[in-house]
Amino acid sequence: MAAFKLSTHIAAEAETLEAAEWYRERSEVAAFRFGRALDSKIEEIVEHPDRWPLFEAGTRRAVLSSFPYSVVYRVRGEVVEIVAIMHQRRQPGYWADR
Repeated sequence: MAAFKLSTHIAAEAETLEAAEWYRERSEVAAFRFGRALDSKIEEIVEHPDRWPLFEAGTRRAVLSSFPYSVVYRVRGEVVEIVAIMHQRRQPGYWADR
C-alpha cells in the first residue's frame, strides 16, 4: 500500500499551538509529552487511517490516551486531512464546517 500524504487544516494547526502553549504555561514536561503523544497519534493515523471508527461529517476520530484531545481527520484519496485537534470538553461538531 502506498503511503498517505498529510494535510492539516490551518484551524487544526492553531488548535495544536493553543493546546501546546496551555501545557507549556503549566509545565515544559507536560508540553513535551503532549507534543510527543500528538505526533505519535498522527503517525499512526497516516500509516493506518482506517483503524479508527467513523465519526461526524465523514470524518474519523483518534483519541489521545493521556490527554483530553482527539485528532479528527478524513481521508481523501491518498491524503489524510487533519480537520481538528479537538478538546474533549468543547462543544461537539464545532469544526464540522471545515
